Amino acid sequence: MENNDPVIAEVLAAEAAWTEAHRNTDKAAIKRLMHPNYTTINPQGRVVRCDEALASYVPGQRQWEFAESAEHEVSIYGNTAVVIGLWRAKGVNNGEAFDYAARYVSVWVKEDDRWQMVSDQSTPIRD
Repeated sequence: MENNDPVIAEVLAAEAAWTEAHRNTDKAAIKRLMHPNYTTINPQGRVVRCDEALASYVPGQRQWEFAESAEHEVSIYGNTAVVIGLWRAKGVNNGEAFDYAARYVSVWVKEDDRWQMVSDQSTPIRD
């Protein structure tokens, strides 16, 4: 999607930083990008808060063959952005191979002059 809106560019830059932080299991970068009130809903439908989510990022547990975020649709509502995207990843996590694709929605808020993810949820794409 071609868009020259500088606010959308900022949000997409935050999305790209989020993907890169996950690829590198960079817990400090993930924490900077997470809003203190961050929540996600895991595949079992359980609400996971910021501290628990951060604790799940253990360097060395996950090796990526690839991980990418694409097909972004961004909607801006003042200081809030909603991103719909496609996540694809392949690798090994805790000794278990995975090959994963999902549609996701992430919600970002701009506070203190930076975008932070306040919530996200993904739905696996089944063949």
